[in-house]
Amino acid sequence: MNQPKRSVPGWIAASAAPKHVNGRVGGGVAPTVRSTPAPVGLGLDSVAVRMRMVQRLAASGIQSPSVLGALGRVERHLFVDSALVNQAYEDTSLPIGLQQTISKPSVVARMIELLEGAECVRASGKLGRVLEVGTGCGYQAAVLACVAQQVYSVERLRGLHEKARNNLRPLRLTNVHLLFGDGMLGYAQGGPYAGIISAAGGESVPRAWLDQLAVGGRLVAPTVRSTGQQALLVVDKTSHGFTESVLEAVHFVPLKSGIA
Repeated sequence: MNQPKRSVPGWIAASAAPKHVNGRVGGGVAPTVRSTPAPVGLGLDSVAVRMRMVQRLAASGIQSPSVLGALGRVERHLFVDSALVNQAYEDTSLPIGLQQTISKPSVVARMIELLEGAECVRASGKLGRVLEVGTGCGYQAAVLACVAQQVYSVERLRGLHEKARNNLRPLRLTNVHLLFGDGMLGYAQGGPYAGIISAAGGESVPRAWLDQLAVGGRLVAPTVRSTGQQALLVVDKTSHGFTESVLEAVHFVPLKSGIA
């Protein structure tokens, strides 16, 4: 299989992402990834295993070089419990505590690739500010950091917010902003967003997300359909309103309001 022509270079050494963000941050250069040594005693060569994972993603239909490059660089085993590291590069969701999960690599790749299809991204050639609802363990935020200029990630569960901070701190990302709060409210101070991505599924898309989406931007989120099953919903915001596309079935944790 031919490897993607465009690669994603290594993490920029800088201060860790702040716990809170005040005001609006303009677009910057997405960070790159510095490979770290494979974990000792885990019985795997993380680089080789990640490359095989990327090859499987490409074979399954993921075409974006930047998304494939990001999945190949971000070390997923650093975001899962030590007892699960040998499953880190399988295409499966894994528990991360508090009844939450880390999404499958194929789902992360699919949703971020869909974000790259936004009208404003096609016009400018770059993915600007992104709002992520549901930080979880921080893995998807790290992947987003490779392809987006700024990432605002909101988590409602304090335990996971702290876990994500601990997981991401060694990577020294300058364009990831972790926020503890109600994700259903979004984060207006960071908008408008070229992309909004949700890691939890509700019966409808919160109005706050639609309001904070830029014209030409795209929202990708699981939603519960009339059948009771979740499906991936893509919402594009135009100067005339919104257009929706319902895609394949998915399974995410339920979207909830408030903090805990």
